[in-house]
Amino acid sequence: MNTLIAIIGLGVLCLLFEIFNLRKAIVPLTIIGLLGVLGLTISEFNSTESYYNNMIVVSKFSSTFSSLFIVLTIFLVTLGHNFYENHQSKISDYIAIKIFLLAGAVAMVSFGNLAMFFLGIEVLSISLYVLAASDRMNLKSNEAGMKYFLMGSFASGIILFGICLIYGAMGSFDVTEISELSQSAELPVWFPIGIVLVTIGMLFKVAAVPFHFWAPDVYEGSPALTTALMSTLAKVVAMATLYKLLSIMNADVSESFKIVIVVISMASMTVGNIMALRQTNVKRMLAFSGISHAGFMLMTLLSLSTSAGSLLYYASAYSLSGIAAFSVILYVCKNRDNEDVVNFHGLGKTNPLLAAILTASLLSMAGIPIFAGFFAKLVLFSQTIQAGYLALVIVAVVNSIISVGYYFKLILAMYSKEPNEEKKPTPFVIYAVAVVAIVLNIALGLFPSLVLDLLV
Repeated sequence: MNTLIAIIGLGVLCLLFEIFNLRKAIVPLTIIGLLGVLGLTISEFNSTESYYNNMIVVSKFSSTFSSLFIVLTIFLVTLGHNFYENHQSKISDYIAIKIFLLAGAVAMVSFGNLAMFFLGIEVLSISLYVLAASDRMNLKSNEAGMKYFLMGSFASGIILFGICLIYGAMGSFDVTEISELSQSAELPVWFPIGIVLVTIGMLFKVAAVPFHFWAPDVYEGSPALTTALMSTLAKVVAMATLYKLLSIMNADVSESFKIVIVVISMASMTVGNIMALRQTNVKRMLAFSGISHAGFMLMTLLSLSTSAGSLLYYASAYSLSGIAAFSVILYVCKNRDNEDVVNFHGLGKTNPLLAAILTASLLSMAGIPIFAGFFAKLVLFSQTIQAGYLALVIVAVVNSIISVGYYFKLILAMYSKEPNEEKKPTPFVIYAVAVVAIVLNIALGLFPSLVLDLLV
């Protein structure tokens, strides 16, 4: 609860900084504030408390995932220092929206009441709608914002309808009561229907097949920094929230539910990877890659009682490699009309460090050792085999091999093609974020227990 209050207070301060003419200090002060909030969150790791009649519940699950969200937000705010310098709107607006989005993300993993869950998801979603359309002079950004708003509104409506059915079946929004009542032998038919509707809405937020159609267009049309946020922070938040929701509802006791998750996981991995092979735009490629990774993360839903640690580890590995990759994309594609692969030609010669970082992040996503992505998939596959889903693991391994094809297409473009422009100056924040993110990724690969043991 202290974390949530501190984040909201920091968001309000970001707006006040502009009034007091502290424009240049907004990003540094925000980063310092977020580091303080991170320390506050870490101090709550071993505490379990509820606030406001169980509306907010602080637990080890909420604290660990909230810490990951804060770290990702620090990276995204840091990258915004240069990204927004030429935009028409005030930088305080963009930074404040990101902080309020973080507040929604923390609420989504800390809820003890379905009303608080829906409030959190709306705060996060509305912030994303605004950021997607924030490049007002760009027609593609306007289209992305409108498309995401329309599709996201339908998804939110489906989630709300599902919550209403769960309330009708259980007579309560409180997740503790719902969890206890869900274990009874006889449940009203509205309860499983409500779970299905909430799951459908959250699968849209995760961008899993067949609810993924919005992702490629929205990722391509949105400003690059917003795409980085959607592909890392927003996806991880939605996945963690879905995991918590289904754990509360004891959904993994149903074999039919598990079969549906297996089918969606297989479809997401396969469709995402096959479609990514055809892409020439890097943001669209990473959109389909994200759909594939959503399929991998859905595997954790097959053993809800034991896979929280593996979900946290996979989410950390994926999001850190995504931050590193988008740091390089922001540098390469700044002041360009598109993010096509051709823009990356010869990057290995003009900027070897950033080329190496992008290569490392793509190898991590593909699941190559020594990066955290390899060990995250290894842990995930081991747990899935123990749960009795060997066929799903085989499909996942095949898809990991397929993914190497499009990741190496970008890597080969950087090292085997001639550069199409002179070397341009690289802002320090790009180097800083990219290097720190990929170093953390490698560290998690070398010491996986640092994350896996947090939710034992």
